[in-house]
Amino acid sequence: MSPQTLRLFIAINFPDELRAALHAAMEPLRAAGPDVRWVDAPRIHLTVKFLGEHPDGAVAPLVTSLTRIAAGYEPIPLALRGLNAFPNLRRPRVVWLGVSADPKLELLHHDVEAACAELGHPLVGRTYRPHVTLGRVRERALDPAALAVAARGITYEGALDAEALDLMVSEHAGGAPGYRVVGSAALSRE
Repeated sequence: MSPQTLRLFIAINFPDELRAALHAAMEPLRAAGPDVRWVDAPRIHLTVKFLGEHPDGAVAPLVTSLTRIAAGYEPIPLALRGLNAFPNLRRPRVVWLGVSADPKLELLHHDVEAACAELGHPLVGRTYRPHVTLGRVRERALDPAALAVAARGITYEGALDAEALDLMVSEHAGGAPGYRVVGSAALSRE
């Protein structure tokens, strides 16, 4: 029997109340972009590193590494604000909310990258730009001007302390994507 393959990523998850508030604040965006595949509230998070498809045997070594890294960090304050898109709002492919963070978030990301590289996962060759993905454009039928106008009208700002690194698996139960935590490491330096 072959091992199960899991689609893995490392994330900072948000409290349910913050997810619900952020999702509610983005209603004008969803109305302006019905052709965008919007992220539902339970899946809102900050990705630290996407790992892709791996056998289930990769989980334990990753959790061990994340636990070692997280033990060296205190919770990190994050501020959520500033809507934008990749590559930009004139030609959006991914709509996102910016994350302003203590510089320790960049150090944490670096340590995660290094630990994952030691386990054989490829390094990302670009600068880490922390953001919360809100939606992905499905097709070019989207009116980017309407989306840009709606984005300018949203002044959402939220804040939280990143308290854990979570190893997540992406699942598609019944066609709807969902995420499940398969390991967690508290940022717990005392």
